[in-house]
Amino acid sequence: MINGAHTIIYASNAQATRAFFRDVLEFPHIDAGDSWLIFKSPPGELAVHPADPQAAGNSELFLMCDDLAATVTDLKAKGVEFTTDISHQGWGLVTTLAVPGAGTLGLYQPRHDTAYDLE
Repeated sequence: MINGAHTIIYASNAQATRAFFRDVLEFPHIDAGDSWLIFKSPPGELAVHPADPQAAGNSELFLMCDDLAATVTDLKAKGVEFTTDISHQGWGLVTTLAVPGAGTLGLYQPRHDTAYDLE
């Protein structure tokens, strides 16, 4: 039986990316050896969105929060750079943030019921 999901972020500077998740986002972690950090993910959901054939098979990772404006303020105080303004989607409020050595990551406040706490 499937008992979890393992997400991989490919980074040109893995050390900086790991430091970002450890020190800025403060994700709990283990050291799997030689400073290879594995982070505990927040509770998660999986959504399937329609896509045209060229985009089918692509995946995105969004972190979720209860109050996007407050989270953006807190992360900016830690030096995090946001690459987009907050936009209002029908399903939530969305922005993207820069991850050192690893591009950008979505951050959103859902405006729908969440599935991550279902039993």
